[in-house]
Amino acid sequence: MNNEKIYHFVGIKGSGMSALALILNGKGYNVQGSDVDTYFFTQQGLDDANISIYTFDEANIKDGMVIIAGNAFPDSHEEIVRAKELGLEVIRYHEFIGQFIKNYTSIAITGSHGKTSTTGLLSHVLGGIEPTSYLIGDGTGFGREDADFFVLEACEYRRHFLAYAPDYAIITNIDFDHPDYYKDINDVFQAFEQFSQQVGKAIIACGDDPYMGRLKAEQPIYRYGFDAENDVVVHDVEKTTAGSTFTVTIKGEAFGTFSIPFYGTHNILNSLAVITFCYLEGLDVAAVQAQLLTFRGVKRRFTEKTVEDMIVIDDYAHHPQEIKATLDAAKQKYPDKEIIAIFQPHTFTRTIALMSEFAESLSQADAVYLCDIFTSAREQSGNVSIEDLAAKVEKGAEILSLNNVSPLLQYHDAVAIFMGAGDIQKFAQAYEELLSHSVKRVN
Repeated sequence: MNNEKIYHFVGIKGSGMSALALILNGKGYNVQGSDVDTYFFTQQGLDDANISIYTFDEANIKDGMVIIAGNAFPDSHEEIVRAKELGLEVIRYHEFIGQFIKNYTSIAITGSHGKTSTTGLLSHVLGGIEPTSYLIGDGTGFGREDADFFVLEACEYRRHFLAYAPDYAIITNIDFDHPDYYKDINDVFQAFEQFSQQVGKAIIACGDDPYMGRLKAEQPIYRYGFDAENDVVVHDVEKTTAGSTFTVTIKGEAFGTFSIPFYGTHNILNSLAVITFCYLEGLDVAAVQAQLLTFRGVKRRFTEKTVEDMIVIDDYAHHPQEIKATLDAAKQKYPDKEIIAIFQPHTFTRTIALMSEFAESLSQADAVYLCDIFTSAREQSGNVSIEDLAAKVEKGAEILSLNNVSPLLQYHDAVAIFMGAGDIQKFAQAYEELLSHSVKRVN
C-alpha cells in the first residue's frame, strides 16, 4: 500500500466500513468516503477523526484513488461505475480486509451471535497488553502503526468471511440465521466449516454449542464452555448485580479466577473465548484479569441510560437467541425490576423463519411491545406482518407506532429494553423524550 494514495470508501457509514476507514486513518493513510446524508451512529468516530464524508456522486471519484466498496452497494452504483471507467482499483470491503490482515497475527471472531461483543472484549484485553489494531462490527476501528495483532469481526452473511485466512479464529456458536441467503442450518454449518479450513494456527470454539462437536479442521480446535469435556472449562460461577466471577481450568489444570463487570451467561462464554486465546499466546494471567475488569462494552450492546425513574437499554438483539441473552443479562443486573421488551423485527424472511422462536424468547419479559418489521434495502416487503408475531406471543403483545409510544408511560421504576437491528433507536428516542417531558405519568 502507498500512503500517497487516497482510499475512497463507497458507503463509509456502514459499521464495518467506518471501522476500516478509522483503522487506515490511524495508520497514516489518506482516507475519505461517501454515503447518504442520513446521520448514522457510526458517523461520530469519522467526524472525530476529521475524515471527509461526501454525498454519493460520481464526481467524487478521481484519478489516483483506490475504491473500497461496501457490500451493500452493487457494481451498478454510480461511483463504482465511474471508478471502473477511470481504470481505478475497486476492491470489496471483505476482500480488502482479507489482504490487509496478512501483515499481522490475526484473530477473526465469528459466530451467529456474540461476534461484536467478543471482538470488542478481545480488542480491549489484548490491546491493553500488546500493540493491537482492531475492527469491531459496531463501527469502531483503531489502527496502530506498531501493531503486531489485528482483531477483526468476521461476518458469515453471504459467506463474506471466506475472504479471510486468519491465524486464529474464535467461533462463538453456529445457528440458523440470514434465511434470505442460507437454505438451512446445514448450509450455515458448511460455511463455518469451510471458514475453519482456512485458519492458520488454531480455532477456539464454544464446545457447549451442539454443532461444534461436528466441526473439523486441519488446525487444533480448543473447545471452551461449561461442559466438563471441553478443553477450557468454567467452574464456580457467582452471578451478582455487579457482574460475574468464575474460575477456569485448561486441560484439567487450574488457570485462574476471573471477574467481569458485565452480565449474562453469554458474556461468561465470550470471556472464556478471550481467556483461551490469551492462554494460547502465553499472555500474563494477571494482566488478562486486570483488563477484563475494565471492559465497558461495545456500542448498541446492552447500552444503558437512566431517564426519570426508568432504566432504558438499547441493544442490537435481532435473533431469538440474542433476545434471550439480553433478557438474561437484564434479569441478572436488575432482579427486582419489571423487564419491558420493545422489539423491532429485522427482515421479513427472518421474521417468517423464526417466528415461533421470537415469540418464545420475548415471553421471558414481563411485558412485550412490538414495532413494525424494519424495511431494509435487503428486503422491501414480505408475506408477514407484525400482527402475526404479536398473535404468537404467549403473554400477549401490544403494537407500538412511532408517533404514539405513550403506552410505555404506565411503567415506573422498571427496565425498558429496545431491541433490534433496524431503526429501533427512533422508538427509544421518542420514548425518552416523552418520558422527560411528561408532567403527569400514567399511574
